[in-house]
Amino acid sequence: MNEYNQYIQDITRRSLREVFAEFIRAESFSGILLFLCAVCAMVVANSPLSEWYFWLWNENLGFSFGEHFYGFSLHHWINDVLMAIFFLMVGLEIKREVLFGDLSGFKKAAFPVIGALGGMVVPAIIYFSLNVGTSSWHGFGIPMATDIAFALGVILLLGKRVPMALKVFLVTLAVADDLGAIVVIATAYPSPEGLHLGWLLGAACVIGFLVLLNKQGVRNLSVYLGVGVLLWFCVHHSGIHATIAAVVLAFCIPIQPKIQSGDFISLLEALPQSFKNIDKNHRTNILLTNEQVQLVSTLAKDSLDVQNPLLRLEHALQPICAYGIMPLFAFANAGVDIRGDMQFGIDHIMLGVFLGLVVGKPVGIFLFTFVCEKLGVAARPQGVSWKHIFGAGMLGGIGFTMSIFVSNLAFESVHSQDVAKISILLASSVAGVLGAIFLTLQKNEKAL
Repeated sequence: MNEYNQYIQDITRRSLREVFAEFIRAESFSGILLFLCAVCAMVVANSPLSEWYFWLWNENLGFSFGEHFYGFSLHHWINDVLMAIFFLMVGLEIKREVLFGDLSGFKKAAFPVIGALGGMVVPAIIYFSLNVGTSSWHGFGIPMATDIAFALGVILLLGKRVPMALKVFLVTLAVADDLGAIVVIATAYPSPEGLHLGWLLGAACVIGFLVLLNKQGVRNLSVYLGVGVLLWFCVHHSGIHATIAAVVLAFCIPIQPKIQSGDFISLLEALPQSFKNIDKNHRTNILLTNEQVQLVSTLAKDSLDVQNPLLRLEHALQPICAYGIMPLFAFANAGVDIRGDMQFGIDHIMLGVFLGLVVGKPVGIFLFTFVCEKLGVAARPQGVSWKHIFGAGMLGGIGFTMSIFVSNLAFESVHSQDVAKISILLASSVAGVLGAIFLTLQKNEKAL
């Protein structure tokens, strides 16, 4: 009886571990983890640990050589260096979608891209109209961004309540939105010190070298990443935000594998022929022959070489970004001490960000796609109603990661940054809840 109970307990433990592992691997978990890190940041920033929290991010990390210090504050390591890795993954995702995915053709790309354009233009207009003539007008880029992890996490949690075509639309829209955010960051938020032409010229030369590597058929990712570090260094000193270097690097990563799939298939066909005569009952057969060792070694090497370098790098970076960099960014940037004198009345930052994300996003996405279809430019995905499009637009109002990132670039004043971050957190929460409720109520709606 005791053995039976132990057996049942073992099965239960194993099942719970498997369920938990599947939950961790789910795409929606990254959005939940981001939310938890943001909540933890707010709790710590308003607790007795508040002083330690803000001191930590301003501590320098690097090394000194003589009288010179080489490094950054921990906050800059996260926002400039680690987030460059995140932007590298975003760039790889954009390139993949443009070449092979839902952005690969005009007919497939037009509808979500135009929707993304509306979801950027209308929020920017709302914010700018409320803050025109003030020193905060340049924060217009804050409500333009959509956090793909959060938005996708919410829509995946809805499961079968929404059609699969709507999920594809939202993902494609978010990718196009990321591209728009990258353009805004590169053009609207240069360094206050201005552009440095010498470093820009150096960056251009490095980019030319990366293109040459691609043209020459170099497929070693280590080479590209090494040159990418040099590109980051040049762009960092040029006056353009350094994360743009990561996006440019992504566009230079090759898509052709070292060996073709046909050659790899031939190797796979030779493998069973080499091992089929093994006598399982003979002890000496635990030792492989030289031919078998060589075949296995070649298979191990070619299994990497047959993979698309772009996809291999993207898949390697995805868990690092989803479960490491983005949660760390959220914890380092979402903490705002609201116990003191919060200056919510700074111009109309709060109202502009809130209305831009909660109202501007769904209105812009819906309006632009509606006009797009009526003019015959593109058509809605089959099985998706206009109410579904509006609901997806609501989820597009979840700005969070990208919006916080832009707010750090838009404002030099800590007070303005804090107001913007509070507004982003509040607006993203409202947009997520309203979007989820709205789409849940449409579960029985037919596409009209």
